[in-house]
Amino acid sequence: MIIHCVFCDLRHDIPTDAFMGLMTTLAQFSLSLDGVKSFEYGPNHDFEQKSPHHNAGFVVKFHDKTALDTYAHHPTHQKLGAELCTLCNRGADGIIVYDLAT
Repeated sequence: MIIHCVFCDLRHDIPTDAFMGLMTTLAQFSLSLDGVKSFEYGPNHDFEQKSPHHNAGFVVKFHDKTALDTYAHHPTHQKLGAELCTLCNRGADGIIVYDLAT
């Protein structure tokens, strides 16, 4: 399994609804693909105070790397990813991605 973790430094002038709406759309798209096991998203509460610059994020669980590759190269993912970049400070540089193989 691949756990795809995405952490965002959202701009402060972006309404919460803009991020949550985009996440709803991304979740619906992702879950329609073969090999996607789950999609979770929300605000970062930073309980340990170790990630103050990343105030929201999402996690997608994929059956395998092939499923992740299908998702990553899909035109809908690329379009929604570009929209996410517009919501973040520094665009794409305001996003951190970790892919964990478990």
